[in-house]
Amino acid sequence: MRCTIRRLLIAAALLIAALPPLAAYAADLPALVRGLGVSNYDELDKAIAKLAETGDPAVAPVLEALQAGDLNLRKSDGAVVVAKRAGSGWDLFDPLTGAALGPAERSAVERIRINNALRRSLGAALGALTLMSPDPAVRRSAAEAVFKSRDPAGIEILDRAIAKETDAGIRTAMQRARAAAVLNTDAPEAEKLAAIEIIAARGDRDGLGLLNTVVNATAPDAVKAAAREAIGAIEHRLALWAAAQNLWYGLSLGSVLLLAAIGLAVTFGVMGVINMAHGEMVMIGAYSTFMVQEMFRAYAPGLFDLSILVALPVAFVVAGGIGIIIERGIIRWLYGRPLETLLATWGLSLMLQQAVRSLFGPSNREVGAPSWMSGAFELGGLTITYGRLWIVVFAFAVFAALLVALRRTSFGLQIRAVTQNRRMASAMGIRTPQVDALTFGLGSGIAGLAGVALSQIDNVSPNLGQGYIIDSFMVVVFGGVGNLWGTLVGALTLGTINKFLEPYAGAVLGKILVLIFIILFIQRRPRGLFALRGRAVEA
Repeated sequence: MRCTIRRLLIAAALLIAALPPLAAYAADLPALVRGLGVSNYDELDKAIAKLAETGDPAVAPVLEALQAGDLNLRKSDGAVVVAKRAGSGWDLFDPLTGAALGPAERSAVERIRINNALRRSLGAALGALTLMSPDPAVRRSAAEAVFKSRDPAGIEILDRAIAKETDAGIRTAMQRARAAAVLNTDAPEAEKLAAIEIIAARGDRDGLGLLNTVVNATAPDAVKAAAREAIGAIEHRLALWAAAQNLWYGLSLGSVLLLAAIGLAVTFGVMGVINMAHGEMVMIGAYSTFMVQEMFRAYAPGLFDLSILVALPVAFVVAGGIGIIIERGIIRWLYGRPLETLLATWGLSLMLQQAVRSLFGPSNREVGAPSWMSGAFELGGLTITYGRLWIVVFAFAVFAALLVALRRTSFGLQIRAVTQNRRMASAMGIRTPQVDALTFGLGSGIAGLAGVALSQIDNVSPNLGQGYIIDSFMVVVFGGVGNLWGTLVGALTLGTINKFLEPYAGAVLGKILVLIFIILFIQRRPRGLFALRGRAVEA
C-alpha cells in the first residue's frame, strides 16, 4: 500500500514538473506589463511578444487597452495603468485586475503610443492568446486573425494549438494560418513549398493575395514557380465560383420576375387585357405588408417574425379585391379593344400611384425582415442570403399552386375553357363575365403576393411597380402568351442573361441588350417559346 502511494506521488510530481510554469507566468505578469512603459517602439514590440508568449487570458485586456489607446504610464512611479476620462482629469485602473486606482490629474499620466507596425503586432498577439479559448468560434476567428497578420511570432503557439485542437475545421484554419506565417519567414524551401500547397487548398481571394506577395517578394525560383501555379489554380476556381454566383443571382432575379409576371400571364395571356396597372397591384401588396407590420409593431411586437406570414393572405385579398373592382368597373367594357385597355389601365396606374402618395407619402416606407429571413450562409464559394433563398422557394411554391389550381379545380377548368373558346364556353353554361372577374382578381392577387416578396428586397414606394411592369411584359411575351411554363422559363432565362451581362455591359446596357434580343426573337417566333393552341388562337 505504501509502495503504491509512493508511486502515485512520484507520478504526480513528474506530471506537475511537465506542466507549463503558469504560476511563474502569473508572478511575472505585473513585471511584463510594467515593461510596456517604454518609449522605444522596438522595445515595446518585444514587451508585447513576451506578454503574448505567456498565453495567460489576463493579458488580453491589457493588450486591448493598448490597442484602444487607453494604456498610460503614470509619471510618479512608472506604473502602467488604464486611464479613463473623468471631467478634467482621469480615473485610473489596474490593467490586469481592473481595480480602481483613484483619480489623477491629466498631466500625471502619459499615453503609451503605438504605430501601425505595433497595431499589427497587437492583432497577432491577441489572436495567439485566443487560439486556446474554449469557445470554437473564438479559436476560429483567432486563426483567421493570424492568417491575415502573417506574424511569424504566432508559429510556435499555433503549433501548440494545432496539437490540441479536436475540431477538424478549426485545425485546418490553424494550419493555413501557420502556412501564411511560414511564408513570411526565411524558412527552408521545402517548408515554404508545403505552405504554398496548404494556401492553394484554401482557394479564396485572401489566399490569392497572399500568394501574389510571395511572387513579388524575394524568394527562390522554385517557391515563386509553385506560387504562380497555385495562383493559376485559384483563379480558375474563383472564375468557376463566380459563374456559379452569377447563376444564383440569375435564379434569384428570375424568381422575382416570375412572381411579378405570373399574375400578368393570367390577365394578359388568358384574358387578352394589356394591364398597365399590374405594377400597381404589386405596389399594393407591398403596402399591405407595411400596414400589417405596423399593426404587429403596435400591438404584438413579440410576434413580429410572423408578420410576413400574415401579410401574404392580406395582400392577396386586398390586391385581388381591387382587381375585381377594376375589372367590373373598367375592363369589362373594353374587351376586344387592347389599345383602349392599355390607355385606360395606364391612366388607372397613375391614379393609384397618386392615391398611395396621398395616403402614405412619397418617401420610402420601412418593411422589416423577420429573423428567419435575415443573414446569409456560404456554400462552397457561394454566398446565399436567406431572404433571397426564401423568395426563390416562395416563387416556385406560388407557381406550383397556380398550376394545380388551373389544372385540378373546376375554376381552373372554366378559365381554360374560356381561354380556348369563349363563345363555346358560354354556350355550355359557363358564366364568362364571372370567370373574367375572378380571373382578373386572381392575377391581381398573385401580383399582391409578389409585392410581399419584393418588399423584402426593394424600396417600398409608390413607384415600386413601375420597375417591374416592363420586365413582366417581356417575360410573358418571350415565354408565350398565356402559357405558365413559358412564363417560368422566360423569367429564369431573362434573369440569368441579365446577371451574366451586367458585369460586362452594366445594368442599363444589359437591359437594352435583353430587349433587343427579345425583339429579334419575337420576329422569328411571334408567339414566344411556348405558344398556346386552340380554336381562339388559331382564329
